[in-house]
Amino acid sequence: MAERLERAGYEVAFELGPMPALLKELKANPPAAVVIDLSRLPSQGRDVGVALRSYATTRRAPLVFVGGDPAKTALVRQKLPDATYTTWDEMVPALAGVLAAPPQNPLAMRSQLDGYSGKPLVTKLGIKPGMSVALVNPPADFSRSLGDLPAGAELHSQEGAQGGLFIWFVRSLAELQAGLGPIAGRLGSASLWIAWPKKTSSLASDVGETAVRESGLSIGLVDFKVCAIDATWSGLLFRWRKS
Repeated sequence: MAERLERAGYEVAFELGPMPALLKELKANPPAAVVIDLSRLPSQGRDVGVALRSYATTRRAPLVFVGGDPAKTALVRQKLPDATYTTWDEMVPALAGVLAAPPQNPLAMRSQLDGYSGKPLVTKLGIKPGMSVALVNPPADFSRSLGDLPAGAELHSQEGAQGGLFIWFVRSLAELQAGLGPIAGRLGSASLWIAWPKKTSSLASDVGETAVRESGLSIGLVDFKVCAIDATWSGLLFRWRKS
């Protein structure tokens, strides 16, 4: 698809890094347009689009979403109604059209978290029907904060932590560094939320988003989603980087 765009006369940046580094690069060097493939799994397309609309330097770059499941694409349209939605067969003329007449007043997002505002916590965390969720050192009231789980989903304590999703709450940098290896070694194909106290909370400590991300990347994990869990906790979602 990148070659098709190049044959049409466009300069294409295709080999891009993970989300945090990618956003930093795009902020520093805003592109003429951003083409996002919604058929890729796991998809970060909506997250990238929302993030780009939250920065003044990238807000006016037209967004072209291509392909994807119609039901999921409809949710993206709700958040980013002034983006362009097309198929790969129509991608080249769609891109030409949006470059000739870009959105004049593109929707501004307050932050990258706007894509998740108003959603139940179980949805933001990606807890699905039938999923086994391992909670590691959660706050005492966390299961109550989750509310009703999807059908068949189960919560497990850290002693028997196995499942399709791990949610680990860390309260200090020392705890993060000591526990990351053992927990990551139990992931397999599962995903891992690492949650830390917000700087504005009463639990704020020496651990923050940068330390969490760098710790995960250093052992081969890659983060692909951010979440404001509640007034106290933020989280990054990791899984093993595919070779």
